[in-house]
Amino acid sequence: MSIFVDEKQKIFHLQAGNTSYVMKVVKEKYLAHVYFGKKMETPDMENALLNRNIGFSPNPEAEDKSYSLDFLCQEYPTGLGCDYRIPAVSAVYDDGSRTVELLYDSYRVIKGKPKLPGLPAVYVEAEDEADTLEITLVDPVKDLKAVLWYTAFSDRGAIIRSVRVENHSRETVTLEKVMSANIDFETADYELVTLPGAWGRERHIERQPLRSGIQSVESRRGASSHQLNPFFVLCSKGANEEYGEVYGFNLVYSGNFNGGAEVDQLFKTRVWLGINDYDFSWTLNGGESFQAPETVLVYSTHGFGEMSRTYHKLYRERLVRGKYRDSVRPILVNNWEATYFDFTEEKLLGIAKEAADLGMELFVLDDGWFGKRNLDDCSLGDWYVNKEKLPDGLDGLAKKIASYGLQFGLWLEPEMVSVDSDLYREHPDWCIHVPGRARTECRNQLTLDLSRKDVCDYIVEAVSSVLDSADIRYVKWDMNRHMSEFGSASLPAKRQKEMPHRYMLGLYDVLERIVSSHPDVLFESCSGGGGRFDPGMLYYMPQTWTSDDTDAVERLFIQYGTSLVYPVSTMGSHVSAVPNHQALRTTSLKMRGDVAMSGNFGYELDLMQLTEEEKEEIKAQIQQYKELRTFLKSGDMYRLKSPFEGNDTAWMFLSEDKTEIFAAYFRVLSKVNSGIARMKLTALEPEAVYEIAGEGKQYRGDELMNIGLSVEMQGDFQSQTWRLKKIMYKRKEKPEVFFHS
Repeated sequence: MSIFVDEKQKIFHLQAGNTSYVMKVVKEKYLAHVYFGKKMETPDMENALLNRNIGFSPNPEAEDKSYSLDFLCQEYPTGLGCDYRIPAVSAVYDDGSRTVELLYDSYRVIKGKPKLPGLPAVYVEAEDEADTLEITLVDPVKDLKAVLWYTAFSDRGAIIRSVRVENHSRETVTLEKVMSANIDFETADYELVTLPGAWGRERHIERQPLRSGIQSVESRRGASSHQLNPFFVLCSKGANEEYGEVYGFNLVYSGNFNGGAEVDQLFKTRVWLGINDYDFSWTLNGGESFQAPETVLVYSTHGFGEMSRTYHKLYRERLVRGKYRDSVRPILVNNWEATYFDFTEEKLLGIAKEAADLGMELFVLDDGWFGKRNLDDCSLGDWYVNKEKLPDGLDGLAKKIASYGLQFGLWLEPEMVSVDSDLYREHPDWCIHVPGRARTECRNQLTLDLSRKDVCDYIVEAVSSVLDSADIRYVKWDMNRHMSEFGSASLPAKRQKEMPHRYMLGLYDVLERIVSSHPDVLFESCSGGGGRFDPGMLYYMPQTWTSDDTDAVERLFIQYGTSLVYPVSTMGSHVSAVPNHQALRTTSLKMRGDVAMSGNFGYELDLMQLTEEEKEEIKAQIQQYKELRTFLKSGDMYRLKSPFEGNDTAWMFLSEDKTEIFAAYFRVLSKVNSGIARMKLTALEPEAVYEIAGEGKQYRGDELMNIGLSVEMQGDFQSQTWRLKKIMYKRKEKPEVFFHS
């Protein structure tokens, strides 16, 4: 049991792994937040939950001025009342009033974790893995209910929160804001860590102390975006990979989001995360409800490393689904940077034959195989084969590639439409647009309106027809523009602000139908690279193309930042040609391979242009990865040196049974007389003996952690890796004792 309820005092205590989360009903009305942190016994409420009257803040009950809602730590606060801080929910009623008051009504405990209708979510495979606490809050005047769900996993340090708003009145309610989670902290003595970026520079790490007022992360682009990820951290000052308190917040959603922290006049901190209320509203008629996406909360007493490993294990095992959750992912070659749009079947088969000879397992045909697609200015939406390029169609090409012993994969961009396409000419109203306004193009394309059922049905039918036409084992599902002119021809005027969220519900419905009907296909999500790297997409597709930037140096930053919350088993990572097509940098083939191995490994270059020496090196890389990939996918990652803090980067992976280690050290620029550099490992057993593969050298765990391995490399853009295996425990020997005469 992971949820404990004190009926008399109305105390709710959730325990998840080494984490406690405590709430209490105050004045028989208000659901207060008491504690979120290291696992403990239920605290004394008089000591743990402070109430106070503060100046210029009204008291909800005139006869009792000993407390104020503007001071109380709350679980799901409302606006336009006695609390002037950021609200978690806001609404407008038929009479124009906007005050929402949510008071405690009831609770129940549910075994396991209920599914969220129409939304991606963390799941359980057995009811005894978790318990869910459902708390119902009610507005007594308007009969509006907020049903709060808290799921606590018994052996995982994660708490999952979500909210369903129900209209039990006869009047219409228009929701203007519904956050998935809110937590009030007593202090502002924290630092805020976020993952900002841009196309080709996704999820870099920024860190700053909290300050008075609001600091937030958000997307208004119709996708979770390259620019900011739906994830942030509050941490104690000075927290690092191994030490300090860390609180992680991650929204399981792929569209517009908003999250952040507000430090109030008394230096308390309110944290929230949910759907962005920018360009959002949702109309609820009597009897209708609105389900918000869920937020995953993780607390760590041992720094960022423990928090990350909690997220990694949860997402690997209870977010990702399907055949490829547990099975090995194939090593692929993608033709994009080798050919772009300029290819023939002969050229593709030449690359595929070389890939098979080198030991690769999957050939992926990227953009340019359909319609009249010779540039990026036409044919999106026309998902039929260009027979001038592929005279035997996808089926003929797939069979020829299969004759080499390779699987066949395909690039698609189903959510988009080109103005120069048969689909657009037939259905110009199917794109997102505002009547009378320009239809702004980005990458020469518009976005299909997935808030419409007919559009969703078309995409399912078109994609399924392609997948059923040949033996296709992999799909790269791309989205190469963010939304503009948010509007839908199928929605009435008063519901136009529902379009962004209805788009996401439509997308999730499309993905569920396609993925469930094609269980043997490995799907990889992509949005101009890493523009939609979020838990919502991972629920349907077990991996994401981490970035269009394949430069090894840039990938150190991108993959390091991404690993703060997402496991390497979800990251697509490829070796590309040099000079790199994005950064124009020339890095060593060894470094490119070593960086790419910390992810789902593949190649994105013209294999026909390789020298014999390069081919031999690639064969060795492929063989190494085949030996590593099983435990890399399921093992624990430890970040040892940050690229954001210096010239060197290092990380390691430890297998689940703690017997295998893969460690990698990267240096960007060479330094003359730079001194001694060492790779110090971590999380090993001090008295165990570990052997370095290929060298036969053996070291005790304490030596590997405290002295480390010597790093020897010369030149710019270099890397060094080690594979170690635990072979035995070293017998303790009685130390010699020396005496002076």
